[in-house]
Parts: sequence; C-alpha cells; structure tokens
Amino acid sequence: MPSIQGFNTLRARSYVLRLPLFTRAILLSIAAFWLLSLPGYWDVRLWGSLIPDKISFATGYRLNTFPLVHLNFFHAVLNAVALAPLMERFESEYGTLTTLALFFGPLTTIPAVLYLFIEIAILRANHAVMGASMWVFLLLGMEAIRTYKSNPYLVIGTYHLPTWTTPLLMIVVVAALVPNTSLLGHLCGVAVGYVGMVTEFAHSPLFSSLTRCLFIAGLGYVKLLAPPEWALRWIESRLNLLAILPHYISVDQKTYGRFGVLPTTNRPVASAPVELVGGSS
Repeated sequence: MPSIQGFNTLRARSYVLRLPLFTRAILLSIAAFWLLSLPGYWDVRLWGSLIPDKISFATGYRLNTFPLVHLNFFHAVLNAVALAPLMERFESEYGTLTTLALFFGPLTTIPAVLYLFIEIAILRANHAVMGASMWVFLLLGMEAIRTYKSNPYLVIGTYHLPTWTTPLLMIVVVAALVPNTSLLGHLCGVAVGYVGMVTEFAHSPLFSSLTRCLFIAGLGYVKLLAPPEWALRWIESRLNLLAILPHYISVDQKTYGRFGVLPTTNRPVASAPVELVGGSS
C-alpha cells in the first residue's frame, strides 16, 4: 500500500509535468533570477525591482521585471507556489500567446504605473517593490469576481461577506503577518484584476450606474491592449508553434473561450476557497 508521502509526491510530479509553457517559463525565470541574486553573482534586486526614483526611459524594463525578482529564497518559493495554480488556470483558459502578451504588457505595466503614481504623486515616497505577489493578487481578484457570480457571499458565523472582498481580506492578513510586504502593491494588483473581470457582473442591480460605467470603461481599456485573436492565430500558424513547442496552448485549444465565456456553471463552488488560499504570499 503506497504511503501518503509517496502519493503526494506522485501527484505533485504529475501536476508539474502538466503545467503549460508560459507558466513553466515564469517559474523557471523566478528560480533563475534568485540564483543570480546569490552573493558574488549579480545584484538582481537593484537591477530589476520597481524603485520609483529609478524609473526613466532607459530603465522602463523595471515595469516588467519586478515580479521576477525576490528578496530571498523563501520569498521566491512562497510566491511561486501561490502563483503556479493561478497562472496555470489563466493560461489554460486564454492560451499561451495571450498570456505572454498580457503579463508582459498591461496586466503588469498597469498595476506598476498605478503604484508609481500613488507612491510618487500622492504619498511622495520611494519604496521599492518586487516579487510575483502582485500577479498573485491580480489573479485572485479575477477569481474572486468569478466566484461572486456563483457564490455571492462568504458566510463567517453571523456575517455575510461578499466573496469579491476575499482578496482584500487576504491582503490585510498578509500585511499583518508577513514582514516587508507592499500593501499598496498588492492593492494595485487586485484593483487591476477586478477591472479585468468585472463586466461579468457589471449588470447586476447591486451596482449603481456610475460604478458600472467606470468598471466597464476600465475593462474596455484592458481589452484594447489585449492582442486580437486573428493575429495570434496568424502567428501560431506561421511559426507552427503548436507543433514545435511542448506544453503550448493554442488560441483554438483554450478551455473556456476568450473574454466572456467563463467557467461558472461547471465550476464547483467549493473549489474557490482552495484556490484563494494560495495567494497568501
């Protein structure tokens, strides 16, 4: 009879082997940047973190590199473990090329610019941020909006909390328990995640007309920055990516379709809290 430890090891190995291409590349990049940050190699944190007073035209790459850079080994491991299931789900749904374009495009640069604006213009501070936790909370924001459609309230004793507030509660808990976390960075990530998915319930009577208009306008902006599907199909067919790249997910092989058909009817309600737990990094 196999032991519990052996069973868990086999399940973990099977899960890792099924990870799609972009998710694998991100996890490997996090590991590679951590190795390069070891003493005697390269000051990756100084090079790639998002530091407000270091942003210029020549250092604009920081808007995309900061999620790959981490403070230490435990920071990198916790973020990688939390990010893997969320990123894997996103890539399986939208495709590898779309995920690549969005996460090295608007889904990273928009929360980064939002953070810089608040940090510089409003708080007049200069706190550096790094780590994939902004991605984690962005994806948790999307998941919370989806869960809200099928399970609007989280019941805790006599309290009924809207399920879309779950990432906000987690941000507060993480800020209280984990030192050196960026409360503002996490909030910026969740805000963009909310905007990215909120039209799925923007027509709900729970929302005022003004709030609905603001959210729809924000989502339209994100959609405009996403690559058109015809262009992705042309690239895939031109380069024959599906044949030459292992674990690549085509635009035509996504699990649920693009920007609208969401996994709410067949998605078990009980699975939502399990995924949300992964973001406490």
